Amino acid sequence: MRLGRIASPDGVAFVSIEGEGDAATAKEIAEHPFGTPTFTGRSWPLADVRLLAPILASKVIAVGRNYAAHAAESGNEVPEEPVIFLKPNTSIVGPGAPIVIPRNASVVHHEAELAVVIGRPCKDVPAAKAREVILGYTVANDVSARDHQAADGQWTRAKGHDTFCPLGPWIETDLDASDLEISAEVDGQPRQRSRTSLMVHDIPKLIEWVSAVMTLLPGDVILTGTPEGVGPIVPGDTVSVTVEKIGTLTNPVVAKGA
Repeated sequence: MRLGRIASPDGVAFVSIEGEGDAATAKEIAEHPFGTPTFTGRSWPLADVRLLAPILASKVIAVGRNYAAHAAESGNEVPEEPVIFLKPNTSIVGPGAPIVIPRNASVVHHEAELAVVIGRPCKDVPAAKAREVILGYTVANDVSARDHQAADGQWTRAKGHDTFCPLGPWIETDLDASDLEISAEVDGQPRQRSRTSLMVHDIPKLIEWVSAVMTLLPGDVILTGTPEGVGPIVPGDTVSVTVEKIGTLTNPVVAKGA
C-alpha cells in the first residue's frame, strides 16, 4: 500500500494512493494508517489535493556516518556501532514545502536518506523481528547547517531547525529496502548516488540499536544515513531526493524572511 497525507478542500486526511500519474487517486483513511486501515468512502484525484509530510512523528531518530564513503568525505572514521541523534518533529515538512535557511547559517547541506516509519509501539526489538514493527519507507532530506555543527561540537542545532527534515512524497508499505538506489539532485545537477545495500549498519540492526535506547511509537521515523556527495544548498535552489521504488521528494530553498 502507498500511504500519504493530504490537504484537500475537505481538510487534512491520511490516504491510500492508488494508480499512477494523472490517474492516481487518494482514498481517505478513517482515523490513522496503522494496523489494518479502514476507509471512509471519500476520494479525490491526486492532482486536486496537496501532498503533506506523510506521517506525524513523535520523534525523528537520525543515524550519522552510516555510509563509509560519506564518513570518509567528512574526514571521519566509520563507527563500530550506530551513532544516533534526534531531530525535532517541528523540523518535518512535506513535498514542495520550502527549506528555510536561517539568517545565521552560512553553510547548509542536503543529505539524501531512506527513512523508516515505525508502525507500532516497540522496545528492545531483536534485529530478526525488526520487519514486524515497520509500517513502511519514505524519502528524507536530513538538511544540516555545517557551520552550526562545527561551532557547537554536537548536532542538535545544526540538524534541528524548522524545515530541516523534508519527508515524502508517501510511504511504501510493501517494499524490500535492502538494496535500493538513492540519489539527490540540486537544480537538476546530480549530487549523490548510491545504494542502501552500502549502509554500514542495516535497517534491522538500526531498529535493534535504537529500540534498545528508547521506546518507538507509531509514526516515529528513523533516518538511515546519507551516502557520499553531500553539498551546499542556497536560496533559489531546488533539491530533489529520489529513492528507487518509492519516489522523489522535491523542495525549494528559501532564505528566512524572504
